[in-house]
Amino acid sequence: MFPGPVIFGFLLGLILGSRIREDMFPASSYLLVLVVLVLVAWNLGPFPYYTDLPIATGFVAAVLGIMTGKILFRR
Repeated sequence: MFPGPVIFGFLLGLILGSRIREDMFPASSYLLVLVVLVLVAWNLGPFPYYTDLPIATGFVAAVLGIMTGKILFRR
């Protein structure tokens, strides 16, 4: 697995998640977000030259970073 897209995706997601001000989602909606995350990442596929995993790891890291930013930096 290539660490570049994962690290930068997570950092970008963390920054975006920390900037979201209102939490209109109940806790149960995070489960739905995770299911949709897996479906979208699977359909996007990896970057053309990345053959390690069949999913878009940068996209997964960005969404997880957004969720982590929302949880850590509640505003």
